[in-house]
Amino acid sequence: MSLRAYAAASARVARRAAPRFRLGREERLIFVVGCPRSGTTFLAGAIGSVPGFVDLDEVTPWKAALPSGPDARELRHVLERVRTLGLARGLRGVEQTPETAFALREALVAYPQARVVHSLRDGRDVVCSLLERGWFGARTDGDDAGLAYGAHARFWVEPERRDEFARASEARRCAWAWRRYVEAARGAAPGQTVEVRYESLVESSQALAEFLDADADALEVALSHFRDTSIGRWRRDLSPDQLVDVETEAGALLAELGYA
Repeated sequence: MSLRAYAAASARVARRAAPRFRLGREERLIFVVGCPRSGTTFLAGAIGSVPGFVDLDEVTPWKAALPSGPDARELRHVLERVRTLGLARGLRGVEQTPETAFALREALVAYPQARVVHSLRDGRDVVCSLLERGWFGARTDGDDAGLAYGAHARFWVEPERRDEFARASEARRCAWAWRRYVEAARGAAPGQTVEVRYESLVESSQALAEFLDADADALEVALSHFRDTSIGRWRRDLSPDQLVDVETEAGALLAELGYA
């Protein structure tokens, strides 16, 4: 990743860290993971607003490194560089790249004292939101880390199913993404992970604060700003054919989690 990308990521961190600067080296980082469009941005921002924490956003060089399967040393080098340049090493950084779900073991080797927060949302609502974004459709542009959108198979698609992914409907590709992200987040580090349901985010504040050893009152206030009228939107937004595709790809996991 270029020096410009590191500079931009560090500048974003510095703007948030400067008002709450602390000396020292804080190792108790937080990794917020989950399928894109599952509330990771809001949740990371809420945790990052608590005294002693800082939201690092999606650290672009970190995100760009994940598809290549980096080891723990590489991951730590990337994040420490950004934290140092952003004057945030004394704060508990909250990194919110969803794809970290696929490298959690390495991330936790890099930061053994870290905690993982998995933001879990009904996969059918996630599909609706992903369809709006078009990230798995006909788009030909890419994200801020240079990762391309479109119908092609990502690094997390099962190798034996890569051709199938490209041929699948957009709704099924979206459901595929949800399934793979959720499976990765739930299976990598259960002892260091807490699962927070999007549909009951506010009610989770006390348990989440205890898990993170964070100020419970401050976190409750931050989470109280959550408002979402889109819960259950799949009932009106998904066509019968799209719902069949979603349930074909992810129905078993939806049922296991109590969503179907």
